[in-house]
Amino acid sequence: MGAPLRFSAWIFAGALTACTVGPDFKRPAPPSATGYGNAPSKGETSATEGVGGNAQRFVTDLDIPGEWWTLFQSPKLTHLVEQAFQANPNVGVAQAALRQANELYAAQRASLFPFVQAGFAVTRNKNAQATVANPTTLPQTSPYFTLTTAQVSVSYVPDVFGGTRRALEATKAQVDSTRFQLDATYVTLSSNVVVVALQEATLRGQIAATERLLQIQHRLTETVRAQRGLGAASEIDLLLQQSAEAQTAATLPALQKQLGLTRDALTALVGRLPSEEPAETFRLEELTLPGDLPVSLPSKLITQRPDVRQAEENLHAASAQVGVAIADLLPQFAITAQAGSTALALDQLFSPYTGFWNLGASLTQTVFDAGALVHRRRAAEAALDEAGAQYRAVVIQACQNVADTLRALQSDADALKASDEAERAAKAAFELARRQHTLGAISFVAVLNAEQAYQQTEVALVQARANRYSDTAALFQALGGGWWNRQEGIRE
Repeated sequence: MGAPLRFSAWIFAGALTACTVGPDFKRPAPPSATGYGNAPSKGETSATEGVGGNAQRFVTDLDIPGEWWTLFQSPKLTHLVEQAFQANPNVGVAQAALRQANELYAAQRASLFPFVQAGFAVTRNKNAQATVANPTTLPQTSPYFTLTTAQVSVSYVPDVFGGTRRALEATKAQVDSTRFQLDATYVTLSSNVVVVALQEATLRGQIAATERLLQIQHRLTETVRAQRGLGAASEIDLLLQQSAEAQTAATLPALQKQLGLTRDALTALVGRLPSEEPAETFRLEELTLPGDLPVSLPSKLITQRPDVRQAEENLHAASAQVGVAIADLLPQFAITAQAGSTALALDQLFSPYTGFWNLGASLTQTVFDAGALVHRRRAAEAALDEAGAQYRAVVIQACQNVADTLRALQSDADALKASDEAERAAKAAFELARRQHTLGAISFVAVLNAEQAYQQTEVALVQARANRYSDTAALFQALGGGWWNRQEGIRE
C-alpha cells in the first residue's frame, strides 16, 4: 500500500473511532402521578333516561381506537371525517412538511460520505512571448494553444469529534417532530369535525325548542288580548305578554345565525367553499353517546399525545445542536484528492505523461473570532433549556386537559340529571294544569304558562345533553386521539 493510501486509511479509521461531543439525549422521566387529582378517573357517571343519558364508565388504560369518532355510531359523521382527511388543506400542509423534512434528512446524511466531482475543461490560452521559459514541452511556434483537462476531485471531512453526526441527529429529530405534527393535525381535524357537528345538532335542538316556545307564547298573547277585550285582563297584562313573546322571538335569529356559521365552519373543515355545503345534517337523537371512556395515566399520556411527543423531539434536536456547537470549537479536519489528465489536444488525454494527481490533508483551528463560537455554544445551551421548559409546559397542559375534561364529564352527567328532573317536573305540571283546565278549575292562561315553563326546560335539557357529547369528544382528543392505531397510509 502506497503512502497516500495508508495516510487516507489512517484518517478514515480515525474518523470511524472518533468520539461524539455534546450531551447524549435521554428521554425525560415520565410523571410519577398516578391520577389527575380530584378529577374522576374510575367508576361511572350518573345516568338518566332519554337521549345521551346513559352512564359513562371510566376505564383505566383502555386503548383508544384510531377512528374513535365511529363510537358515536353515525355513518354521516364518519363520512365527513374521512372527507376532511382527504380534502382539508391543513393535512396537505402537514404532509408536505413531512416530505420536506425527510428530504432534508437525506441531504444531511450525505455529509457523512466523501464529496466527489468530475470536471472537464477546455481553455484557449496565449503565452507571453517575452518569457524566458517555454511553458509547454513542444517547440513554441505560436503563442496560442488549447489546454484540455479532465479530472476527478474528492473531498472528505472526517467527523472526528461527531459534529456531523450530531447535526444528523438533530435533523432526524426534526423529522420525527414533523411526523408528530402531522399526527396532531389529524387528531385536531377529526376532533373539530366532531365538535362542530355536535354544535350543529345542539343548535337545531335549541331552535326547535325555541320555535315551540314561541308558538305557545303567541297563543298566550292572543288569549290575553281576547281577555282584555272582555275586561278580564288589563292593558299592562297584554303588554307584558307581548314583551315576553318578543324577547323569545329575539333569541331565534341569533340561534339561526350560529347555525349558519356552524355550517360554514363544517364546510371549511371538509375542504370546501361555502357554496359546496355538505348534505349531511346532524341531530342529537341520531348520535350514540359512548359508554366506556378511556383514562390513561399521566405516564402513558405523554406517549400518546402528539404535541408532547413533538415537544420531546424538539428537545432532542436542541440537545444535538449543543454537540454541533461544541464540535465547532474543536479542530476541523479535511482530506482532498485530485486525479486527472491534461493535454494540448483532446485526443491526447490519458496518454502517457499527461496524468496528474494530488492528495492532501488539512487541520484548522479557530484562533480568534471575537468569541463568536463560544457565544453560539452558549446560545445552543440556552435553546436546550428553553426546549426543556417548553416540554414541561406541554406535559402540564396535557394533564390539565385530561383533568378538566374528566371533571366536565362528571359535571355534565349531574347537570343532565338535574335538567331532566326539571323537565319532567315541568311536564307533569303542564299535564296537571291541562287536566285542571278541562275540569274548569284554572284558566287557559295558566295552562299556557305551565306549557311555556315546560318548553323552557326543554331548551336547557338540549344544551345539557350536548355538553356530554362535546366533552366526550374532547376527552378522546385530550388523550391523543388514538393516532398510534391509525393506518400507516393515513399517517404517511
